[in-house]
Amino acid sequence: MELQWEKLTAPELKALAGRNALPILPVGSLEQHGPHLPVWTDSFIGHRMALRTAALCQDMPAVVLPPMWLGLSEHHFPFGGTISVDHATFHAILRCITRSLLAVGFQRLLLLNAHGGNIDPMAVAARELAHEFGIPVVATTWPTVAAAEIKDILTTQPGVQHACEAETSVWLATEPDQVRQGRIADAISNPPPDGPAGLGRFWSFEERAPRTGVRGDPRAATAAKGEAILAAVAQKLAAALHDPRLWSKPDDVWRVNRAGV
Repeated sequence: MELQWEKLTAPELKALAGRNALPILPVGSLEQHGPHLPVWTDSFIGHRMALRTAALCQDMPAVVLPPMWLGLSEHHFPFGGTISVDHATFHAILRCITRSLLAVGFQRLLLLNAHGGNIDPMAVAARELAHEFGIPVVATTWPTVAAAEIKDILTTQPGVQHACEAETSVWLATEPDQVRQGRIADAISNPPPDGPAGLGRFWSFEERAPRTGVRGDPRAATAAKGEAILAAVAQKLAAALHDPRLWSKPDDVWRVNRAGV
């Protein structure tokens, strides 16, 4: 079965809606990824993760939308190459996509995020969309799906960072020609430590990863690691998506007299 929404016809998509298919929306960004990776890294990897997962969910079935390439990326502006939206616009785009899916006949949605700056606003958006439209909207960020497995695959860092060993490895496993391998040695930034634990504020990547905009060590990247990461995430996420508890109708908590007083 064809997995990519954009390659299907309108009647084919209507038929999938009639089968209660699961649309998967990769949510990415368009932002700097150091001197060695393309600026659409998050959108590309999110789309690849979604396709690998959908291939394991054809009993549902699942279909993958084109990646949403606009995210909250203003913290990357100092390095160039970045296009960002604000929170209100991000939510509005997700809302319009959800309304469109409902108009076609789909009754659920998975938001598969691939960019750190989207995590908090996407969580809020998923919650608000579930309340507004009364359908299950599930949100996740791919590095969290198989965090333990990814930690075991990597050799220089405990998890996915930015333009790092992990993201570079996924590129090498999928489209190695897109990696400027001669620039990898120039990508090391020796970033300062993060601020005090448990406290948050805005930090640009000029502050968090000076000189190169990279966090992590892409010199350790290999295609084998990238394939292992893709497989681990797809397997863990596909298994989770088969849990029927995710797809029950949301409680209509905003209904008048919901408390029954």
